[in-house]
Amino acid sequence: MDSVFSNVDRAPEDPILGVTVAYNNDPSPAKLNLGVGAYRTEEGKPLVLDVVRRAEQQLVNDPSRVKEYIPIAGLADFNKLSAKLILGADSPAIQESRVATIQCLSGTGSLRVGSEFLKKHYHQCVIFIPKPTWGNHPKVFNLAGLSVEYYRYYDPATRGLDFQGLLEDLGAAPSGAIVLLHACAHNPTGVDPTSEQWEQIRQLIRSKSLLPFFDSAYQGFASGSLDTDAHSVRTFVADGGECLIAQSYAKNMGLYGERVGALSIVCKSADVASKVESQVKLVVRPMYSSPPIHGASIVATILKSSDMYNDWTIELKGMADRIISMRQQLFEALQAKGTPGDWSHIIKQIGMFTFTGLNKEQVAFMTKEYHIYMTSDGRISMAGLSTKTVPHLVDAIHAAVTRVV
Repeated sequence: MDSVFSNVDRAPEDPILGVTVAYNNDPSPAKLNLGVGAYRTEEGKPLVLDVVRRAEQQLVNDPSRVKEYIPIAGLADFNKLSAKLILGADSPAIQESRVATIQCLSGTGSLRVGSEFLKKHYHQCVIFIPKPTWGNHPKVFNLAGLSVEYYRYYDPATRGLDFQGLLEDLGAAPSGAIVLLHACAHNPTGVDPTSEQWEQIRQLIRSKSLLPFFDSAYQGFASGSLDTDAHSVRTFVADGGECLIAQSYAKNMGLYGERVGALSIVCKSADVASKVESQVKLVVRPMYSSPPIHGASIVATILKSSDMYNDWTIELKGMADRIISMRQQLFEALQAKGTPGDWSHIIKQIGMFTFTGLNKEQVAFMTKEYHIYMTSDGRISMAGLSTKTVPHLVDAIHAAVTRVV
């Protein structure tokens, strides 16, 4: 009997999630998954932070806790502490109540809620995003009704930032256009502007009245310092201008499956911020009504306690340092092997991902011959690597660049 859905075509695999599916189906004991955007220990295992376990235990042992709906905007403590974390405790925007913060479903949900709000209440509906960017960005913005344009970002020749191209493209953007900026640890390239370059970007954006929308997925996870990784956002807030910030606690607290995030909209005045919050709640209400309580409670518990907060910063730096050490080990091993090419970009890039510069054919060769899985653009997750697996990856890269053009 025919289904009423017989005309539905099978959707293509998500290019990132599809890597893990292929990896799981590979019986080889030598297989290595460098596609997944999640932290792994030296043993290749997922990590639950000690401080997260302690916070959960505290919540479980509190008999006064219930599972009632929380407000549309989320947990008040979580929102207040999230804004403070990204903007800084002494931020004038916070002191002047100019920030509307809403708890959302991790980074993706924060981007989507922010986009829907902009579509309805902002005079421009074009958003400029870096080329390349995270694969989900264009879909999130398009489905919210925004029109997506690209600005140059990555230079394949230097495996670094195409700063001139970036300035030209943003300089040519229509006045008032929205601009997506990765706060730190750009995904997928791992290439970030310097402080001086950020300042030039800020001046250009403000002179053209462009609206910055920051995606902050890696605060503290890139450099190991929460303040350093929030620098770009804070320079834009310090000038008194407006911006949006999507925050995620997936990476820096390891709360991937809890879907904990926040959307902060920094406004010109407390009155505007209050009106903006009222309208963002109208976006959330018919979408998912109110956010989940558990993950946000974990975050609030940790951020509220000075002891837990300090312990978290130590664990967070440990994760960031392990990734930085993997970069160093990979770079040194490629040099020792005499692999053709300049691999210094591996230690110049930052964060979870490295844009190797390997092409599609080389990636396919490494998967087929060495059972190494990564996205076809040559992006590898440094967190998926360990001291034990570096030699296997180096052998594969060496073979790929010497045998596959």
